[in-house]
Amino acid sequence: MAQWALFQCLPMSDSPAPRKVWCPHVTVACVVADGDRYLMVEEEACGRLAYNQPAGHLEDGESLTAAALRETLEETGWTVELQHLIGIQQWRSTEHGDGVVRFSFAARALSHDPDRPLDTGIHRALWLTRAEIVALGDRVRSPLVLLSIDAWLAGQRLPLQVLDYLPGNPPDTPA
Repeated sequence: MAQWALFQCLPMSDSPAPRKVWCPHVTVACVVADGDRYLMVEEEACGRLAYNQPAGHLEDGESLTAAALRETLEETGWTVELQHLIGIQQWRSTEHGDGVVRFSFAARALSHDPDRPLDTGIHRALWLTRAEIVALGDRVRSPLVLLSIDAWLAGQRLPLQVLDYLPGNPPDTPA
């Protein structure tokens, strides 16, 4: 463990002000295709109705893959199987102005529970073609939606094994 000492945060006692570390929002999203249709959600976002892929924030202590599975189920009622990592996108949100780092996954739909309550703010899950998504114009929540679909259509696929998860100790517990 001595080799990891290089990566510990050390106090900067001779610095006039503590250094602030930038922390982006870390999000996950799933491109779930069924033929030429994609699983989407209609949701309330910043006081407007918007369309997005099943997506959401990574929670503390959660792996990226677990977050993608959880968000898809909570927002759509669909249980999916992750197949690939499509890509990692970095973007400054036009909604809140903060930086976002988004991990986009390709997933296959396994089963649907139509009686499952959806997350607060989600109106419904629906299947749309790429052309129907484009036709939504500025009602698409972010440019990352089409970016990830287009990357998937272009064959961009990384094995899930490129992601490692080392849970470590939960916050506020001794090492």
